[in-house]
Amino acid sequence: MTVLSGKTILITGAAGFIGSHLTKALLTTYDTVKVIGIDSMNDYYEVTLKEYRLKELHTKERFVFVKGNIADKEMVNQMFERYEPNVVVNLAAQAGVRYSITNPDAYIESNLVGFFHILEAVRHSYDTGNTPVEHFVYASSSSVYGSNKKIPYSTNDKVDNPVSLYAATKKSNELMAHAYSKLYDLQTTGLRFFTVYGPAGRPDMAYFDFTNKMVQGQKISIYNYGDMYRDFTYIDDIVTGIIRVLEKIPSVNEEGIKYKVYNIGNNKPEHLLHFVDTLEKCLMSEGIIHKPVRRELLPMQPGDVYQTYADVEDLVKEFGFKPGTSLEEGLRRFSKWYGEYYCKEK
Repeated sequence: MTVLSGKTILITGAAGFIGSHLTKALLTTYDTVKVIGIDSMNDYYEVTLKEYRLKELHTKERFVFVKGNIADKEMVNQMFERYEPNVVVNLAAQAGVRYSITNPDAYIESNLVGFFHILEAVRHSYDTGNTPVEHFVYASSSSVYGSNKKIPYSTNDKVDNPVSLYAATKKSNELMAHAYSKLYDLQTTGLRFFTVYGPAGRPDMAYFDFTNKMVQGQKISIYNYGDMYRDFTYIDDIVTGIIRVLEKIPSVNEEGIKYKVYNIGNNKPEHLLHFVDTLEKCLMSEGIIHKPVRRELLPMQPGDVYQTYADVEDLVKEFGFKPGTSLEEGLRRFSKWYGEYYCKEK
């Protein structure tokens, strides 16, 4: 028996990259867990990929899917009233740094308004007659570290210098959760994810975009002339980290509230050019491409940062877990999936 046994877990963004992998892992790991998944199925990237992820989840008996937008307060309240979740994981968000420069409205709607609606529903789950949410876990991002110079990034660092609206909304989520933990005695945990990649990932992410261009024989654009570092984190490590966190409600901190934020990253920044070389090698090994890619080196883009590097000491100390999938292994698995999904089925 674990603390999650017999629980109903509400996951927003369930058709998304992390949400679908987390849902599958929970249903596979726990025989008595029920998952309620919500997703708007918007067209920020190809909806067919979201449908592909959901198709596998629909085979699970203890999974219920609801199509809906968390910016719709009435829909959110109805879901809480109908399914009475014990645990809530908010992964629904408008993602992407560069997209936030040209489409800010989407970030305000999902990342601020939608997040507020989830927080309010969690708060009101403590009203008389309702089923209280025991733990609220939500996605933050390494983007909150912005232009910080100190590395590795620690959750003790100040994060007051966002360089994108996306980063600003994620920091806002942490602040909102903190206020609700303080005001309403909620148990909340934020997770700062570091460049998540893997099978059935997001096509807007660099590694996926690079792959598409390589397959099409197009040159790829590499910014800051390739001189950037990223703490690439494989999806299975992210999911393991989330589940470990779900199993433990945060202890009361020095402020007297049950509030915590963790980094989940690989704790090993990779040089961007090494990343491209490794991806190219894995794709060639799978027979997806047959020659090296043409590369275009360009200046830094607005909203980008030079390096991300996660300090995961708290994760190791409190959960005995540290992400450890190597870049070579992670990209090999991604390449294998890509070949099966795009090159064989279609």
